[in-house]
Amino acid sequence: MDDEPRELPASLAALREAARRAGFTMSSEARTGALLATLAAARPGGRLLELGTGVGEGTAWLLDGMDEKASLVTVELDEELQAVAREQFAADSRVSFVRADGGAWLTEYQGPLFDLVFADTWPGKFTHLDRALELVAPGGCYLIDDLLPQPGWPAGHQEAVDALLAELAARPDFRSVRLDWAGGLLLAVRR
Repeated sequence: MDDEPRELPASLAALREAARRAGFTMSSEARTGALLATLAAARPGGRLLELGTGVGEGTAWLLDGMDEKASLVTVELDEELQAVAREQFAADSRVSFVRADGGAWLTEYQGPLFDLVFADTWPGKFTHLDRALELVAPGGCYLIDDLLPQPGWPAGHQEAVDALLAELAARPDFRSVRLDWAGGLLLAVRR
């Protein structure tokens, strides 16, 4: 079965080229993006959070699935990377860009809960996990990727992934499913 997405965000080609020029190799792959768009589409008027904007490929997929009443907050530490996304989506009022360390932002955030939290960086996944999960609204989704072994993983990273997966599986407040697909995903829904 060919499971490569057929519908792609219009901005994706330009963002991929920007990522290539910047030497950024950590963008969400297309199947993960298609899942993001689908999850966003399932939340009309939803509040979405992306931890790790990068150059904005995940942002593009989320916006592609969102309706006009939905909103997205996307957080990134690297100003140069996020500048690509800011420029690409400057006219889209549904997205708010935050340049900050994701861990610090999670610690300080005092606003409403989110219907979808996509943790695509260390904060919210390997650090500050409890805080990220606190920000998921009841019935809301938490998604993480990059869980399958990849070239260039630092020593000990597999153990960190295994510990994270075990911790999430043991949480009674979330129902989760692991997907041995794309780069390796875990989708959890807050009970």
